[in-house]
Amino acid sequence: MAKAYDYLFKLLLIGDSGVGKTCVLFRFSEDAFNSTFISTIGIDFKIRTIELDGKKIKLQIWDTAGQERFRTITTAYYRGAMGIMLVYDITNEKSFENIKNWIRNIEEHAAPDVQKMILGNKCDMNEKRAVSKERGEQLALEYGIRFMETSAKASYNVEESFYILSRDIKAHIDKKLEAQNNSGSGNRLQQQQNNNAGNLVLGSGGNKNSFSNSFRGWFSNTTSGSSKCNLL
Repeated sequence: MAKAYDYLFKLLLIGDSGVGKTCVLFRFSEDAFNSTFISTIGIDFKIRTIELDGKKIKLQIWDTAGQERFRTITTAYYRGAMGIMLVYDITNEKSFENIKNWIRNIEEHAAPDVQKMILGNKCDMNEKRAVSKERGEQLALEYGIRFMETSAKASYNVEESFYILSRDIKAHIDKKLEAQNNSGSGNRLQQQQNNNAGNLVLGSGGNKNSFSNSFRGWFSNTTSGSSKCNLL
């Protein structure tokens, strides 16, 4: 039976209330847009499976409430996140300024290697723009984070942003797996070399029992087991 997916990625959308996080999520998950603003209460999530490099990736995307009273609830979801999108409204200066606060929350509650992206949403409302694209790019550069401007309403860059973040997560996981596999190969090679060295010494006519006992003690102290990695 074919696997339903090869990877499971947990993504998080964070940012001030009203910046369009839920609209971004619905545009990506259902290709739909609702102009009626309904504030998210607590936390919600959607699921969509995409394909990258021939692999099926199941995205579990969590939409968090931006209001301060829900902050304790939402920060609990940072810990398992593999990718986080920080969303601000280009027509709302305050939501942009608060991105730094959201980044501090990530640094306090999320894994240190979590992949991040800043989204300047509502770029279809250029006539009401309060934050230039250049300022968004500069902020992202300051923190070493990817940046894109999006419009859930116009379906602009929403699909692309999720694919880019997912690709970054996959590349990061594949790199960690490769490093662990190389480490395991190195341990096996070292063990073989140690065995060969032991055989050479034994063949030279030394005291077999004395050598066996000392070598066994030394060998047990210097070799280590292989590492395992759980993708999900």
